[in-house]
Amino acid sequence: MAKAPSLRRCSVPVMSSGADTTLWVRAFCDELARAGVREVVVAPGSRSTPLVMAFDAHQHFNVRVHLDERSAAFFALGVGKASGVPAVLVTTSGTATASAFPAVIEAAQSEAPLLVLTADRPHHLRDSDANQAIDQLRLFGPYAKDFFEVAPPLVEDAALRHLRSLAARTVASAKGAPAGAVHVNFPLDKPLEPIEGHGDFMAKHPSAGAGRSSGEPFVQVESGRRQVSADTLEALLDALDTPRGVIVLGPSPDPLGSGEAALRLAAAIGCPLLADPLSGARFAPSRGAHVVAGYDLLLRAPDVCAALEPSLVLRVGASPTSTALLGWLQHNDGVRQIVIDGGGRWKDHGATATEYVHADPAATLHALAESAEANAHEDWRELWRSAESAVREAVHSARGEPHEGDVLATVAAAVPEGANLFVSSSMPVRDLDAFGAPRDETVRVFGNRGASGIDGIVSTAFGVAAATGAPTVCVIGDVALFHDQNGLLWSREPDAQVVFVLIDNDGGGIFHLLPIAEHDPAFTKYFATPHGLDFRHVAEMYDIDFTDSEIEVLDSALAIGLESGRTCIVRVRTNRETNTRRHREISDAVTEAVRKALKLPLTSRLI
Repeated sequence: MAKAPSLRRCSVPVMSSGADTTLWVRAFCDELARAGVREVVVAPGSRSTPLVMAFDAHQHFNVRVHLDERSAAFFALGVGKASGVPAVLVTTSGTATASAFPAVIEAAQSEAPLLVLTADRPHHLRDSDANQAIDQLRLFGPYAKDFFEVAPPLVEDAALRHLRSLAARTVASAKGAPAGAVHVNFPLDKPLEPIEGHGDFMAKHPSAGAGRSSGEPFVQVESGRRQVSADTLEALLDALDTPRGVIVLGPSPDPLGSGEAALRLAAAIGCPLLADPLSGARFAPSRGAHVVAGYDLLLRAPDVCAALEPSLVLRVGASPTSTALLGWLQHNDGVRQIVIDGGGRWKDHGATATEYVHADPAATLHALAESAEANAHEDWRELWRSAESAVREAVHSARGEPHEGDVLATVAAAVPEGANLFVSSSMPVRDLDAFGAPRDETVRVFGNRGASGIDGIVSTAFGVAAATGAPTVCVIGDVALFHDQNGLLWSREPDAQVVFVLIDNDGGGIFHLLPIAEHDPAFTKYFATPHGLDFRHVAEMYDIDFTDSEIEVLDSALAIGLESGRTCIVRVRTNRETNTRRHREISDAVTEAVRKALKLPLTSRLI
């Protein structure tokens, strides 16, 4: 009588399964290195063990670890923003993956490269009530530029060749214009630890197993940029032949490229350049261009906007930080406004564009600068010079109690040439826009203005510092520091030192500038939200130097912090009510001074 078959489940030998996973994941990581990826940020977890060990074993990666997935993701984002090359974030499965979502959103909105590699439960554990198993497929929705579900490990020539090609595609997609986040999901089964094997396969299929012998990527992926046609270029040159042209340069994912190109074009045609702090042109050699200072302060009254009505606006980059500048664009809704954009996201939320050109901004501006002639009228240029001079004099004459704008003005002037300045969303970037005077030397300015969140400022600043190796200053508010205080753990990295200028007004200062401020006590409870926290204790927990500074001596405190070579926090205490009053006083004084300079009636409400 034949023996009845066993009902026990047959198991795959441990050596075979583990060796398959090890070779599979190593091949993918090796191709990332060949494609130029160097920075890897790991958040601890078990399911991601094969990925972590593969990156650790590869000599070309700089692998860092952080306990908080959100902070890890924003650090990787900072690396991508500063270098143009995506850093890798590795997470385990489950809710750890969701913690990367804020950074993925910012990457999408600011067009910054990022690679998110999430470990997942194998297919047979999905939809089965397995522990730590959630639906990770297309988890980030439209905010991931691309999503790839990696096949389960299969050690055969065709499968590994496809896997290596896929790795090259992920890097190309993340970097390609417009840059963004790419999500790669790895279903991984146990055993998860590295297991060696498949020596025979490697010998028979060397390119699939070990990659191209030349050391080149398995497939070279070139992501071209949109080039303007000859006819469109000629039409743009005709448009620039106008007496009252203006170039508006918003935040740019390529500030070095588009900033330099915009300066060249503005100098060539002789028109004013309104350069956002994040544009790459505000703090850079001007090349003879007139980079207008204080436009945020001078464009706040309707009659001033009318007096400075242009005949053409050439716009590049994302929406400007300045509400006043956006209002000026709306005020001139009937004026010809041309947007030059590389594509990917529509950049005209005010619906004021009359023409939209999909082309690489830097290349297009350079091409225009080669052939454009100086057509701006002298009286038009003088009008902007007079208004700008009035702003400087009014701000100087309105000296009184120090305010947060003074903090940004001081930092913008004191940061060393060649250094990085990272500005938090909310008030710091707005104050830098209003009070940060242009400099004729390079300071790279960064911010998370894609989605304007404050949830990863600390970590992103550390990522920028690590990617560039340059001195880095970050101006941050107390609420933003509270949101990302876990990011201070990055201070342990030997190549990522940041001097944080902490503007501590015990709550949300920006809300005092909104109409809701008139509705106390609800305003204080729900919007101003005073917290009473002393961030000195946070600094102590992370062994970070901490000092208090008055605004009047902030430049000295900043210099000491930079010279120390250590991460430190320089706190400047401010008062929300005083700051609001001083902002309004200065705004009123500037408007009256500009009206006088432009010979306008001294009566009109601010916008």
